Amino acid sequence: MKRSEINAALKEMEEMVKEYRFAVPPFCSFTPQEWEEKGHDYDEIRDNMLGWDITDYGLGNFEKTGFSLITIRNGNLKMNGKYTKTYAEKLLYIKDGQYSPMHFHWSKMEDIINRGGGNVLIRVYNSTPEEDLDKVNDVHVHIDGRELVVPAGTQVRLTPGESITIYPYMYHDFEVEKGTGAVLLGEVSQCNDDNTDNRFYEEMGRFPKIEEDEAPYRLLCTEYPAAK
Repeated sequence: MKRSEINAALKEMEEMVKEYRFAVPPFCSFTPQEWEEKGHDYDEIRDNMLGWDITDYGLGNFEKTGFSLITIRNGNLKMNGKYTKTYAEKLLYIKDGQYSPMHFHWSKMEDIINRGGGNVLIRVYNSTPEEDLDKVNDVHVHIDGRELVVPAGTQVRLTPGESITIYPYMYHDFEVEKGTGAVLLGEVSQCNDDNTDNRFYEEMGRFPKIEEDEAPYRLLCTEYPAAK
C-alpha cells in the first residue's frame, strides 16, 4: 500500500468514529513525532500491538480487499506473565465495496458487533479436519443470545446493534450489504495475535508492504519506535 492510501484510510475511519461518538484512547491520536519521545511506560501498546492497523492483505487493492482497524486493548499469550489480560477489543471499519477475506482463528473466540452505519454480511462455514471449507454440514451460530443453525456458506446479516459469536475453526468473511453504507464494527474477543492466529483460506499476508510516497499521519501498530 502507498502511505498516502494508509493516511487517507486512517482519516476516513477517524471521521466515522467521530460521527458515531465512539471515543478512542489518547494513543490513537499520537503523531509519529510524539512516538519518538515515548518511554517504556508505553510498552504495553508496543508489545501488544495496540493502535492503528490498516491492511490490504498484501494484495495491492485496498478499495476491493481491505480493512481499517484499531486495537483498543489486548493481552499477550506469549508474555502472559507481564500482561495478564485474557481479552481484547477492536474497532473495525469496512466500506461499501470492500471485502475481508475468508479465514478462521485457531485460538481466538470473538464477538463481532455492528456499532453503526450500514449492514454487514458475514459468510460462515465450519472447517474440515484438513482446514478446508466444510460445504456440507450446517453451522451453529449465536446471534445476541439466540442460537441458529444455518446451511454452510450462509451470509448472516448484522444490522446496527446486532452481533455474532465467531468460534475457533469457524471460517468467516466480511462485506457490506450493497447500498447500506460503510459500517463501524466492534470486536470483543479473547487475546488477539495477528501474527500467528489467522488461517486464511487463500494464501495472503496480514500486514501491508508500504510504499513511502508521503509522510505518515499516524504510525501503524507494527511501526512503533523502541522506547528511549
